[in-house]
Amino acid sequence: YQSEYKYRLKNSLFKIWDGSYSEYMHGYCNNSEYDVIFIDGGKGQLSRAEQYFATWPHTKMPLLVGVAKGTSRRPGLETLLIDGGRKTIPMDSDAPALHLIQHIRDESHRFAIAGHRNKRQKQRTQSLLEEISGVGSTRRQTLLKFLGGMQGVKAANIDQLKQVPGISSDMAEKIFNHLHDKG
Repeated sequence: YQSEYKYRLKNSLFKIWDGSYSEYMHGYCNNSEYDVIFIDGGKGQLSRAEQYFATWPHTKMPLLVGVAKGTSRRPGLETLLIDGGRKTIPMDSDAPALHLIQHIRDESHRFAIAGHRNKRQKQRTQSLLEEISGVGSTRRQTLLKFLGGMQGVKAANIDQLKQVPGISSDMAEKIFNHLHDKG
């Protein structure tokens, strides 16, 4: 289900070998209804998932399958790993089951990439001005229009900021200090 695709880590730096991986597994897989879980990666990622599931509180253990790209990293040459990567599941490159697994992997990549793009776009559109309490989208627009854009707002002194309609002396000082503390 698409509603189960997304899990955003609280820790913004995702490193596969630190506690973030356990955070992800706990947040996403803390449920006993899974029969099979595909791990996008090779022996290392599969091993980390198995470490997490070693403490699995449920009686039913899901089958963990690593989907590793071959050394050439070309589609169709994936290797399916089980048992910590010690065993492989041989599949022909034209096998329907392999195509299904590739589709699942590609869909998860598409969803993750779209999520990253949306997050990056949101960060781009959120103004430095909107970080200041008391400055919402209306005041931001007024400041930008009156002073000719963000460069003009940053270059303005407190007296120039006070001349903007709707900006008090206190607010002008707050804006100036915020922009100059941020560099």
